[in-house]
Amino acid sequence: MPTNGKTVHYPGQALYDVDETVIVLRLSRRYLYQEIRAGRLRTVKAGRARRVPADAIAEYVKLLEQEAQAA
Repeated sequence: MPTNGKTVHYPGQALYDVDETVIVLRLSRRYLYQEIRAGRLRTVKAGRARRVPADAIAEYVKLLEQEAQAA
């Protein structure tokens, strides 16, 4: 999915694939998969595909904010 170097936001989108989540969170694909495996970023299965719910992205950002405040 080409983004021409721009941050992409998908208003109203319920589920994001990993590549879209990488763009939204501005994290590397490798780091994102580490966070998923660690259980820090919730995903769901949609057929054979792994998707990240929009509310899971918001929860993850909130977790990062809480960790930043605690440090």
